[in-house]
Amino acid sequence: MHTLNEISLDSLSFNPFSKIGKEWMLITAGDEKQANTMTASWGGLGVMWGKNVVFIVVRETRYTKEFIDKNDTFSLTFLKEDYRSALNYLGTVSGRNEEKITKAGLHLSYDDQTPYLSEGDLVLTCKKMSATPITPDQFIDDSIEKTWYKDGNLHTLYIGEITKVLSAQ
Repeated sequence: MHTLNEISLDSLSFNPFSKIGKEWMLITAGDEKQANTMTASWGGLGVMWGKNVVFIVVRETRYTKEFIDKNDTFSLTFLKEDYRSALNYLGTVSGRNEEKITKAGLHLSYDDQTPYLSEGDLVLTCKKMSATPITPDQFIDDSIEKTWYKDGNLHTLYIGEITKVLSAQ
């Protein structure tokens, strides 16, 4: 593990398409009694309602969704490539059935009661601003439902204000 220091959001310089879509991230929510994390490769960063925000989508069946829904905050943790096997593992097993964070060899830390993974090189802590269930009637492109939601397991779109950036650099 290493020390993470708060940095300015303005000092970030990365390609969000690579960072999220190729390197992946861990979405973590909960409290000091119980927390859960999941791997995600869909999402984004931007500006909404005058705030710097993240956009994440979480399927209805994911255990982490229960923690996001119950809490006001969540985090996004980005890990170095050395942790690819942990990211794969955390994306395929459920925290309902096992202590998957421990089994992945990772550790939880907290910033103002928001959980994140200690091994991260970059952490965005976020305050939940909105949650919008995605429904098939919203799709303008008919192929979306056929390609991504054949099983009916839809996403909820969350928008969270970025409240803090922690970095190992």
